[in-house]
Amino acid sequence: MNMLNLENELKANEYPGRGIVIGRSKDGKKAVTAYFIMGRSSNSRNRVFVEDGEGIRTQAFDPSKLEDPSLIIYAPVRVLRSMTIVTNGDQTDTIYDGMNKGESFEESLRCREFEPDGPNFTPRISGIMNIKDGKYDFAMSILKSNNGNPDCCNRYTYTYDAPVAGEGRFIHTYMHDGNPLPSFEGEPKWVEIDGTDIDAFTASVWESLNADNKVSLFVRFIDIETGKYETRIVNKNV
Repeated sequence: MNMLNLENELKANEYPGRGIVIGRSKDGKKAVTAYFIMGRSSNSRNRVFVEDGEGIRTQAFDPSKLEDPSLIIYAPVRVLRSMTIVTNGDQTDTIYDGMNKGESFEESLRCREFEPDGPNFTPRISGIMNIKDGKYDFAMSILKSNNGNPDCCNRYTYTYDAPVAGEGRFIHTYMHDGNPLPSFEGEPKWVEIDGTDIDAFTASVWESLNADNKVSLFVRFIDIETGKYETRIVNKNV
């Protein structure tokens, strides 16, 4: 596997859908995550990220134009003790509740599968970062239909025990635009986490997303030694 340039990956794909990046800053001091959403329909585009405690949630930008909230209104980011959960749907709550009861990340997702939005059957992508006592590890998951067949859910979990400085993993819902939308394939992409500055990183991701389809972006840098974090939110609708 070759390390990829995150900006180039985003610029080359006009519709990756929703995406999660998790990694470690180049100086090794920060755990890094980004979550973005895109949209093709007016309902999907009618959203913003807002802070909600230590996490975030989506909400309608114009409530009068909200059509179906079932798959677009959720909490993408929640914090459970030393763990930061990042997902593309309401499985954030499933993971939070399961792990709070002592289940593992993988176990907590066994009751969930891809989204019921045929013919796309959008994958559920999830990540969890654990930062404790100066140590950092993370895991990512994708739950997807069996090559478009909803009779079988394929479940994949990837764990990264000691993330390397300047490296990250990137997973997104769709390979590219299409009808139906083709689900992500393979393991999370190995990408370079170039900077140590949260504002520069946020700008590089936001500016690389397709201008017509991008909706919102969340970025968080967490100090691995102290657990303190900085957050940035960018919304197309302002």
